[in-house]
Amino acid sequence: MDTTQIADTPPPAPQPTATEQKAAARGATRPGDRIFLALSRGSGIFLLVIMAAIAVFLTYRASLAISKDEANFLTAFEWNTSVLPPKFGIAVLAFGTVVSSIVAMVIAVPIAVAIALFLTHYAPRRLSGPIAYVVDLLAAVPSIVYGLWGALILVPNMTGLFGWLDEYLGWTGIFSWEGGAPRSMLTVGILLAIMILPIITNVSREVFRQTPQMQEEAALALGATRWEVIRMAVIPFGRSGVISASMLGLGRALGETMAVATVLSPTFDIQASLLDPGGGTFAQNIASKFGEANEFGRDALIASGLVLFVITLLVNGAARAIIARRKEYSGANA
Repeated sequence: MDTTQIADTPPPAPQPTATEQKAAARGATRPGDRIFLALSRGSGIFLLVIMAAIAVFLTYRASLAISKDEANFLTAFEWNTSVLPPKFGIAVLAFGTVVSSIVAMVIAVPIAVAIALFLTHYAPRRLSGPIAYVVDLLAAVPSIVYGLWGALILVPNMTGLFGWLDEYLGWTGIFSWEGGAPRSMLTVGILLAIMILPIITNVSREVFRQTPQMQEEAALALGATRWEVIRMAVIPFGRSGVISASMLGLGRALGETMAVATVLSPTFDIQASLLDPGGGTFAQNIASKFGEANEFGRDALIASGLVLFVITLLVNGAARAIIARRKEYSGANA
């Protein structure tokens, strides 16, 4: 046996004591770590307190209005809070909010995923950088700017599309059009799709970039084409990330206010066709009626805001649950 090799072997590292292991597990081995841990924990608790305070406030004010409502709050097709007895309901608002958000998702998700795949696997770096920058800029445009663009540019140029849909798909009833200004749920959905496109694109792009390089190289080594690599390796890996990105975009679409209020012609009835003007959303109704409402009217609007608050929480909670399924997408689970 070579004694020189034995002599050069470093001694084993000392094992930490039980106290040191517990301190390391708590992440508070130094004063700075303990301070940072306390600040982080306090921030999380403070956020929960704020959310609870918002929920309590909305619930209290909503109960004051709903207790005096002579109509069914969930099914009534009217909003008359300034008359005696007051009658108001959220059926039209809930329908319009859900329908416009679904239209936006149907349009935005395929386009956003296609853009993300193009930027990560097809476009050269000199081209992907500027395109990604432009997509990021879309997320920074204020809602009122989107609303003005929609009212001045989008609405006047939707007549041709509405006529084409009515001619070829009007028999379905969903795309029938009787003329008039195209300030309808379809127009709102298209505008919302443009607004949520950057959110879904950016998150999907980051998820696709995290696809293990070895999986892509293995597929290429087996003779797969670039599209087959994307279909067999990239999309399955990033499926949950795309779903969570879509739900985050859905949360934005559900709560959009000024853009919808600028484009939509609100009425308290439900149209079977997406092309007929009318309908409404929670956020649009609150924005348009809050300024002229009396104290009871504001409580009624807060009641509708409570419903939107619950829907948004459910959407964000579902997105968080999907993200938590994969540690790669959740720093909290790492």
